[in-house]
Amino acid sequence: MKNFEQVLKALQTGEVIAYPTEGVFGVGCDPDNPEAIQKLLELKQRPVEKGLILIAASYEQLLPYIDESQLTQEQLDQVHATWPGPYTWIMPASDKVSHWVSGQFDSIAVRVTDHPLVQKMCNAFGKPLTSTSANLTGQPPCMTTEEVEEQLGDRLVAILRGETSGRNKPSEIRDAKTSQILRQG
Repeated sequence: MKNFEQVLKALQTGEVIAYPTEGVFGVGCDPDNPEAIQKLLELKQRPVEKGLILIAASYEQLLPYIDESQLTQEQLDQVHATWPGPYTWIMPASDKVSHWVSGQFDSIAVRVTDHPLVQKMCNAFGKPLTSTSANLTGQPPCMTTEEVEEQLGDRLVAILRGETSGRNKPSEIRDAKTSQILRQG
C-alpha cells in the first residue's frame, strides 16, 4: 500500500507516474494540469499535436471531458458495450478539454479500464489520468515494472508496481462516430 500512496501523492503534486494497464505499462498525469502534461510530453518526446488518451475507472469520470451531445444513443451504446476493457474510443471533446490533452483534434481518446490497480488509482485521484505507453520514442512499450525502471526510471518520480492484465499489445482505438478501427488491438 505504501507504493500506491507514494504514486497517488506524486500524481496529486503534478508529477508523471507509470502504471500497469491491460496490455502495457502506461505513463500519465493529471489531465487538468498543463505543467504535468508538459513533463509527460518531454519524457515521451511526444509532440503536443498528437493528443493523449484519458483512462478512467468509470464512464462518469470521463463525462466532463466528452461532448455527448454530438453522439447518438446507438453510438454511446456501442462504446459502453466494450467497457470496462482494453478499448479506447475517439469521442467529441467538451470545452473543458485543453489542447494539451486533445492535441490538434476536436475529439478526445478515452477508455474505461478494467485493470484493478488503475481503477483504484483513478478512484483515489477522483478523475481520469492521461495515458500513453511507457517507453521512449522508438523503443518498444514497457511490459513490466523492471522494464519501466530500466527505460524511464531516472525520469519518473513514481511507478505503480503491479502487472499488466496480460494482453501483449496496446488497446484498440476506434472512432465513436464511425466505428472505424484506428489502431488494431
